[in-house]
Amino acid sequence: MSLSTEKWSMPDRGALFVVTGASGTGKTTLVREALDSIPGLRFSVSATTRAPRDGEVDGKDYHFLQRAEFERRVQAGDFLEWAEVYGNGYGTLKDQVEEALSSGQSILLDIDTQGADLVRAAAPEAVTIFILPPSIQVLAERLKSRATDAPEVIDRRISEAQLQLSACGSFDYLVINDDLPSAHDQFQAVLVAELLRTGRSPSLVAKFTD
Repeated sequence: MSLSTEKWSMPDRGALFVVTGASGTGKTTLVREALDSIPGLRFSVSATTRAPRDGEVDGKDYHFLQRAEFERRVQAGDFLEWAEVYGNGYGTLKDQVEEALSSGQSILLDIDTQGADLVRAAAPEAVTIFILPPSIQVLAERLKSRATDAPEVIDRRISEAQLQLSACGSFDYLVINDDLPSAHDQFQAVLVAELLRTGRSPSLVAKFTD
């Protein structure tokens, strides 16, 4: 999709987008293109308890928190969603998201179905999008064609993908990534349509009604 951004008018309040898709669906490619194309859309910076890696910047790559601080914030209900991954805590801070949304910026979260459920519970206004493969068979072929994982790893990824895909019916939008250019158009059309909702721009309504 080719978007003309010269006359783009950001909404008064941004949207919280939750994007989910199994490994091999091309979700990361779609997300990166959307972030480059749509003004005011940015990727959520997660908080984590793991140590920074070389070159990582606090507040840009992650919000690096000590374990005690992370757990305190979990207990305080400061996270939209959080999870323990390989011994480290990862989560999305509510105040960071709210600050962005109230300024007219939109936040995109790339999380799994469990995380999406947590976000929906904490922020019912979140817009959820599931990236689908054309079929399980095509997804399996994509994973095998990478030739970077052992057969047992691929089998595990396929099983995990099937579990993720079984939850797609609870999402607001479904985008099938069969043809990449078409999938880009469909994905960005959803994002733009949501940002053009009347309720996100009361100042624009007032300009013509007051």
